[in-house]
Amino acid sequence: MELRHLRYTVTVADELSFSRAAEILHVSQPALSRQVQELEEELGIQIFSRTKRSVIVTDAGRLFLAEARRILAQADQAVQTAARASRGEIGRLVVGVEASSVYCPVAPVFGTYRKRFPKVELVVRELPSMQQLYELGINQLDVGLVVLPVECDDDIRLESVLTEPVYVALHKGHPLAAQENLSLADVSSEHFVLVPRDLGCGFYNQISHLCTTAGFSPKVTQEATQLQIILSFVAAGLGVTLVPASVRFFQVPGIVYLPLDEPTASVELALACRAEDQSSVLQAFLNMVKELRIEN
Repeated sequence: MELRHLRYTVTVADELSFSRAAEILHVSQPALSRQVQELEEELGIQIFSRTKRSVIVTDAGRLFLAEARRILAQADQAVQTAARASRGEIGRLVVGVEASSVYCPVAPVFGTYRKRFPKVELVVRELPSMQQLYELGINQLDVGLVVLPVECDDDIRLESVLTEPVYVALHKGHPLAAQENLSLADVSSEHFVLVPRDLGCGFYNQISHLCTTAGFSPKVTQEATQLQIILSFVAAGLGVTLVPASVRFFQVPGIVYLPLDEPTASVELALACRAEDQSSVLQAFLNMVKELRIEN
């Protein structure tokens, strides 16, 4: 017994006519009659009672057809599910994000993705870049948004998606707060509040590189793992910090954000995923991010 036998039989039952069913199925009437007869012989029952003028479904036929319709519906559902899975429309996607990137133009991508792929379970986790790379390696994440530069194995693929200028965040009562913009030299003697080096990874390295290029090493007197806590320390006057430009839209009482006049003072955000991961759900997400062409 094959699915086509079930489709043939159900169509005959719907039409109560072998000739009309043959037209719908685009087969010859003799071939259709033969297929249904072979099925009846295989089952050992009579599905249809035939006369020259009518086709009647038997009692046994009604019970068989009910199950045949259910099987065909399940088969159609399986085909649709497979097709949707191949397009990345169903499944689960776990995404890691840096705390600072929550406020950047990447964030709206998640809302667009959820609207476009409502059947995909989307899980967004706030993780430092190094932790994202680790969890990618052990298959706990599908894709991460990491701050470059980072060191990773060859089995991790990186693709830049956004470059943002760097701003200085400082207390509104700070002597430098009244200026329109700052140079790194202006804050070279300041106390810094930063994410720990082993967690900040890319952003910490970028800040360190910018400061070293400007001729000094930042005096880190306070550390915190969460952006909100870092900014609250700045608002309390414990020091200054450097943040991606998009963070300036996160208003914290007592803080002002000033741009740096160094053209090279920027931070780069990249998508990170396993190089061999060909998941349809992942590819759909990556394609959507590229399609939206994130701009600051």
